[in-house]
Amino acid sequence: MESRQVELEIKLSYAEDLLDELNRVVYRQQARIESLEERVRLLARLVDEMTPPERRAPVDEIPPHY
Repeated sequence: MESRQVELEIKLSYAEDLLDELNRVVYRQQARIESLEERVRLLARLVDEMTPPERRAPVDEIPPHY
């Protein structure tokens, strides 16, 4: 019975370590996703600025008082 308990404690320890590592991976991935989303927004804004005015839809234009 004692050896079974020790085995379960060892497995639990490995599972906790794995969960901690997965949490770190997810955290880093989320940070990277947010960084990439910001870059996409910036690139979209730059593309919009480079688009000639005659090709833009009036809906896309922001009124000057904004």
